[in-house]
Amino acid sequence: MSARTPRAVRLVHGAAALAALAGLGGTLWHGVGDADTALAFGMLVAAGELTRRTGPGNEREPAPLGAAGALAYALLGQNGGHPTVHGVPQVIAVVLAGTLAGTAPHVARGRGPTADQLARRVLTVTFAAVCFQPLCGAGRTAAWAVRGPSYAVVLLLLLGLSALCDAVLAAALAHARARHPSPGSPGSRGSRGAPMGPLLREELRALAGIGPAVCATGVVMALGVAVAGLWALPFFSVPLLLTQLSLRRHALVRTTCRQTITSLARATEIAGYTPHGHARRVAALSRAVGRELGLSEPALTVLEYAALMHDIGQLSLVDPVPGGATAPLAPGEQRRIALLGGAVVRQTGVGVKVAVIVERQADPYREQPLTARIVRAVNAYADLAGENEEERGAGRPLGALERLRLGTGHDYQPEVVEALARVLSRGGGA
Repeated sequence: MSARTPRAVRLVHGAAALAALAGLGGTLWHGVGDADTALAFGMLVAAGELTRRTGPGNEREPAPLGAAGALAYALLGQNGGHPTVHGVPQVIAVVLAGTLAGTAPHVARGRGPTADQLARRVLTVTFAAVCFQPLCGAGRTAAWAVRGPSYAVVLLLLLGLSALCDAVLAAALAHARARHPSPGSPGSRGSRGAPMGPLLREELRALAGIGPAVCATGVVMALGVAVAGLWALPFFSVPLLLTQLSLRRHALVRTTCRQTITSLARATEIAGYTPHGHARRVAALSRAVGRELGLSEPALTVLEYAALMHDIGQLSLVDPVPGGATAPLAPGEQRRIALLGGAVVRQTGVGVKVAVIVERQADPYREQPLTARIVRAVNAYADLAGENEEERGAGRPLGALERLRLGTGHDYQPEVVEALARVLSRGGGA
């Protein structure tokens, strides 16, 4: 691990490594109990990793089937009506072995999981196993009359706590890497400098996506194996596998849409209407401000698309605006360019929400949606502060922020300007 790795990341990775060593050591020392069950769940986790989604935008849960199988094994108390004998160390060892076996082909192609993802998987499964296996092994579930529907509720509660643990770990790792990003890392774009609160909210909102399906499938797997034995595994795996394949197709569509929007955004740069990289800089800074203000991930995506295409209306101008800066223009001219840009966006089929933001970015802020207020403030800052270090000079970014603050009576929302200032103070504008 590099010495430049943030301390919090080293702590999480170290804890995961200790848990993995303890699991492997304990399993080797005591031997494998219920070998058939261990093999079945290990193969299920490996199969989930083999069918994992790869590519941008799939960093939250790229292998839902593998995650569900791992959690189900951690919460498995019976197999076909007979109590299981595996403990916490064996759960960790089997999940780790299945994960490594399933990710080996992806690693060979250079698309394997990151160290953060592996650490989160190990620690989340360890948390679930530590909460359940000692309780189950001591026979306390029977003593407390935890059976039937109440037993399923207990499993759901433990899985919910495990999902919360994973969300906290993900937010903590993202926060640490955002504060100390490495060149070219995902943390150096968009979430750079983002505080812990918005990152945690974003992770918790993400649980409303594939999270409930993973938790529900994990519970159903554990209950099904407890009653019907290992034959229940393939039957309960098929629905989540089909969902995973559908999510993969959806991710491909989103990737294609993002590439199309990025290409359209570059049209103004190629034509010489805006400086090189202006749209990407405004989009990255807008996304950081939106996260600072607590926008959800879908809203952040719409905001990013609108920021990428906010200057597309300049293509209709006969004479380019000097430097591509629209902030110094008269309000009527700004509004005309914005309306022309919205008309172009509507014809591309990107989405009405994106077109509305582009159209209304020049309106008085009290008449705008929050996303349009963000695009307007960030674009004005980029125009006034300069596009590169040579243009900015000493004090120019501070002067740009001061001009935005002076315009909060009509043009810019004060809360957006202050959120922008906080993002910039953490280096988010780099």
